[in-house]
Amino acid sequence: MEILKYRAVILGILCLVFGSCDRYLEIEPKGRQLLKTTNDFDQWLNNVMLTAETPVDNILNYMTDNIDLPNIGNPPSTFAELLYTWAPQFSTDVNTTPNLWGEHYLRINLFNTVLLGIDGAEGGTETQKRSLKAEALLGRAHSYFYLVNEYGKPFDAGTASSDLATPYITSDDVSQTVPPRSTVEQIYQHIIDDIHAAIPDLPSDNTVARFRGSRAAAYSVLARVYLCRREYDEARRFAELALANTRANMIDFTNSATFPTTTNVVSHPDVIYGRSSVALGLTISQNLKDLFASNDARSTLLYYNFASPLRGATMFYALAITPVFQLTNSGTTVQEMHLIAAEGACRSNQLVEALAHLNVVRINRYTGPARTFSSNDRETILNEVLSERRREFPFHGLRWFDMRRLGMEGRMATVTRTNAQDEIIATLEPNSTKYTLQIPFQVMIYNPDMVQNP
Repeated sequence: MEILKYRAVILGILCLVFGSCDRYLEIEPKGRQLLKTTNDFDQWLNNVMLTAETPVDNILNYMTDNIDLPNIGNPPSTFAELLYTWAPQFSTDVNTTPNLWGEHYLRINLFNTVLLGIDGAEGGTETQKRSLKAEALLGRAHSYFYLVNEYGKPFDAGTASSDLATPYITSDDVSQTVPPRSTVEQIYQHIIDDIHAAIPDLPSDNTVARFRGSRAAAYSVLARVYLCRREYDEARRFAELALANTRANMIDFTNSATFPTTTNVVSHPDVIYGRSSVALGLTISQNLKDLFASNDARSTLLYYNFASPLRGATMFYALAITPVFQLTNSGTTVQEMHLIAAEGACRSNQLVEALAHLNVVRINRYTGPARTFSSNDRETILNEVLSERRREFPFHGLRWFDMRRLGMEGRMATVTRTNAQDEIIATLEPNSTKYTLQIPFQVMIYNPDMVQNP
């Protein structure tokens, strides 16, 4: 109960900081937002907490094999260093927001406010109200997707019904007691059910505001869901449905004349379901750097000092090179759907279809004559698709999820952290318990009966 009260306090602070909340709510004695009209609820879904990730949402990037911190201390002590070395807890300060957990539940609270209040809103048509409810269902499902993949074990059909995930909360009443942790299977089923319930009432197009819900957005989130469940045929099916129902198109990185003119990444033409994210100045690992070919346009558009052979010299830092791409989109895109479809087709041994999806991405990323990929070998194509995912989404919050699912298939090597003297500071073995985050200290201290992860 106390942690929900804590979230309400943080929400109030965030409203003051970001400025998009104060117009649409006042706080009742019990903390319930007062949204009166259908238009109020519509504007509420434009809330910055629902359309943009805050800096701490990018902490997943620090845990992947795409990053290198050569100047790490021994022992690690800073927040970034603790993330980088997969410490059990990143902060034990009870007065700080519980990273990841707290922000996801803040968003869930905002979506629940819409779900619980829209039917009684003044004005608007029933069709408008159903559409807003559908958007909130999709948004809530998207937040639970992150929670289950951070605090639940990687999906395993044999154990998902007993593996613990996170509490499933459908109320915006901060006085209610926090329920027990649901299982991984239960959370996934809630996600799937909510998205399917939303689809009939979602708008057919969200081009005007790509951070808002649409049918293509719903299909794209389902594609992610089934990818993390390693149900690859379903992942491909929904990825192709997303592509068939969106007006979004890839940006051609080889032709600067086609670049967008706004830095607002959720307005870029390749976005299906946008979530603006800040991931700047991250030093990339040699392992990631080695994946780029000399004719890959991304190496010169998005990375600072890519040609340097020195460890720690190359950074993911588009702001310094191509400012229009300075923000990343942690939401779904056309290219992500093509790569999910390519992986699904390849795993079903439909190699022609796999290559077709893969090469749609490649022709928009590589210069010169050698822009497409060709092979008759299933494993070779699959490895290229997985490598393309790393190149395309290095700091979009997706690599950690890929590491988790690929580890279940024996496709993840041990990740080693070394300092400037090449001393080993930490290791992450395949299928390590570190791939499932511990419940934050700030949550456990107010909920001592909650079962903690190893």
